[in-house]
Amino acid sequence: MKRLAVYCGSATPADPRYIELARQVGNTLAAQGIGVVYGGGRLGLMGAVAGAALLAGGEVIGVIPEALVRGEVANYDCTDLHIVANMHERKAAFTRYSDGFLVLPGGVGTMDELWEAVSWAQLGYHAKPIGILNAFGFYDGLLAFNRHMAEVGFIRPAHQGIIMAEHDLDLLLERMRAHEPIIPIIAMNPGTL
Repeated sequence: MKRLAVYCGSATPADPRYIELARQVGNTLAAQGIGVVYGGGRLGLMGAVAGAALLAGGEVIGVIPEALVRGEVANYDCTDLHIVANMHERKAAFTRYSDGFLVLPGGVGTMDELWEAVSWAQLGYHAKPIGILNAFGFYDGLLAFNRHMAEVGFIRPAHQGIIMAEHDLDLLLERMRAHEPIIPIIAMNPGTL
C-alpha cells in the first residue's frame, strides 16, 4: 500500500481524543511510508491527519471541490492539491490515487465515502481494501447494522468481509495489506445473485 484514501470528519468534536487520533494516524502513515489521499481541507480531523503526516515528512494528496476552495478551507500545504469540479470527481480521484480506504470517525460525508467504496467493491469497480478504525467504539452501531444487513440477506456471503474493522491502527493496516479481493457481482454467476 503506497497510498490510502483517508475518510474522516471535517468537524472538530469537543472530545479532544478525536483530533489526537487523527494526528496519530497521520504520523503512523507517514512513518510507514504510506501516503495520504484525503479531502484537501485544513479543518477538523481531515486537517489533523494531513498536518501530522506532513510534519512527519509524509506525502499528502488533497482532492477538493471548487466550491470548498472558494469557501477558504483548502489546505495549500499539501504535497499535491487537486481541485475538481464536484464531489463525484473527488470520490473518483480518491479511488484512482489510492491503494485502499481507511475510515476514521466522521459524519455524513464520511458515510457517503465509505458506502460508495463498499458498493464499488461489491460491483467490481475496484478491488482495494476498506478498513474502519473503530476508535472509542465510534462505529459499533454501524458495524452492527452491517451485520444485520448480511443476516437479513442484503449483503451476499461473498461480500460480508469487504469491511475490515479494528480498534488498533497497526492491526488494521496489517489486515489491509493482506487483503484478498472478493468476487464482484459482475463476475458472479447470475444464479448466485
